[in-house]
Amino acid sequence: MVSTESVLTFAAMSLLVIVIPGPSVLFVVGRALAHGRRTALATVLGNVIGCYALVVAVAWGLGALVESSVAVFTGVKLAGAAYLIFLGVQAFRHRGEMRVANLRAPAGERRGDLRTVLDGIFVGVTNPKGIVFFAAVLPQFVNHSAGHVSIQMLLLGLVPVTIGMVTDTLWGLGASAARSWFARSDRRLSMAGGAGGLAMIGLGVTVAATGRAD
Repeated sequence: MVSTESVLTFAAMSLLVIVIPGPSVLFVVGRALAHGRRTALATVLGNVIGCYALVVAVAWGLGALVESSVAVFTGVKLAGAAYLIFLGVQAFRHRGEMRVANLRAPAGERRGDLRTVLDGIFVGVTNPKGIVFFAAVLPQFVNHSAGHVSIQMLLLGLVPVTIGMVTDTLWGLGASAARSWFARSDRRLSMAGGAGGLAMIGLGVTVAATGRAD
């Protein structure tokens, strides 16, 4: 199976890639500023599920199709970018509805949390950075002579997903803490919501303009 040396090397490479803020980090920060800690953590959970879905796709050969086909890659990328822009526009449009009193209200319905998780899953699955990393880098650390290639990929994929979950959570908590200062007044809170919306719009535009590694 996978050697300890391969796991450690892959973990080090994953950390180097993950510490550079990408779509998932910026999305979590934007959601934290716009909606707070609960939404940020639900977004992290969804993103983790979406990222591991990419690992599963690569393990079963679908990732290679996305990476090798310009049309498929572009379609996935633009779908993710469009959704990010949509969420950003919604957050910006409704920034004026954010009130300090609402933060003290009872927690929202579970359906809202589920929708947030689904948003995170969609962004995680359509993340160009994740697609390229898992399709191009992950297979290089598999020991083909040991067999069970798909299982090896599924196990290795847990490494960057776990690292990403920890770092994204820290980013989300940090942004939520900053939002608490804004939440001392309705005007500041509205500004935070607008900033989060603009961040997501900018992220969507960036993702749309990002080309393939080759």
